[in-house]
Amino acid sequence: MLRQSSRSRAVLTGAAVLALAASLAACGSSGGGKEDGAKAAGTPGASGTAAGGPTAAGAATAAPANAEPAVASGKVLMPTGPNAALTKARDTAAGPIMVTTVTGAKSGVSGKVWVWLPPEYNDPKYAKTGFPVLTLFAGGQSNGYNTWTDNQLPIQEDNEALVKAGKAHPFIMIMPVQNFNSDEHNALDCSDIPGQPKMGTWMAQDIPDFVRANFRTVKGRDGWGVMGASTGGFCSAKLALQHPDVYKAAVPIDGYYVPDSGLWKGHEAERQANNPDVLVAQGKADVKMLVTAGGANPYETKLVKAWVAKAAPPASLEYYEQPGGKHLTSDFKKMIPDTLQWLTKNLAGPAAD
Repeated sequence: MLRQSSRSRAVLTGAAVLALAASLAACGSSGGGKEDGAKAAGTPGASGTAAGGPTAAGAATAAPANAEPAVASGKVLMPTGPNAALTKARDTAAGPIMVTTVTGAKSGVSGKVWVWLPPEYNDPKYAKTGFPVLTLFAGGQSNGYNTWTDNQLPIQEDNEALVKAGKAHPFIMIMPVQNFNSDEHNALDCSDIPGQPKMGTWMAQDIPDFVRANFRTVKGRDGWGVMGASTGGFCSAKLALQHPDVYKAAVPIDGYYVPDSGLWKGHEAERQANNPDVLVAQGKADVKMLVTAGGANPYETKLVKAWVAKAAPPASLEYYEQPGGKHLTSDFKKMIPDTLQWLTKNLAGPAAD
């Protein structure tokens, strides 16, 4: 096993949007993900820790319908609900990464979600355009952080460079937390484990609801993809197979494919229902995947190849082996341009909203 350690429909008035924009412009806090070690062939890795979000039963995110963007100082401002206000986590060369707390109406889970909007989103030329969405899951425990917000994985800058070269779609990027504790052996496995926060529902239902309500997105599933590395690879594969109505394509990078949290004890039937090793062979999910492994790790390549071989139509899986690749963030980084171009080929691009 491998692991890196009742929506409100109120629309903001133009004045409220301008006030929010002013507060965001004044926000100078820094943020980003924390880096983990890896767990390869059963060897525990070091996990970074950060404050996680609490669970809140029955709570709901107040999120408006897609609002007309307000124009001020030549910029088109993002629409967002009064209880889903974003603050700046950090700047990148391709624009700021914002963060908010999303409380799910369906799951009752409350957790941090980072958002990056491509520069095109705020370009007046695209004011009536919906954008494709890429959800990114981190390696490790992701307790209060997400490594895709960190400059070690500069996917935002890479995306914008590829957009300018005509090689990639401008993606809205959504980066949620995955756990509320740092116990490597009792992770939530991006699932609804009985007696635990309903993370599977939060990730695959509440977060897409939040995104659709607050941002201009491609309608339907054709513009929705999911990607993650290591633990995030497990999450991206599992959620795409379980929710092909939400996601059309997935890229699990150097993932593992069997849920192994100690929290499944006494719930074997539920564990198997959330097991990508089972799901991929059921022939129920019409999804496309680019599944990768690092060529320098024979254990990993054997594991990933065996999983890909189990795939049953209509699922369509492509295997890519990174030459000399190790289970390291530095090697995950090298694959970002190729994965973004693959996702662009397999997902719909910006379209009239």
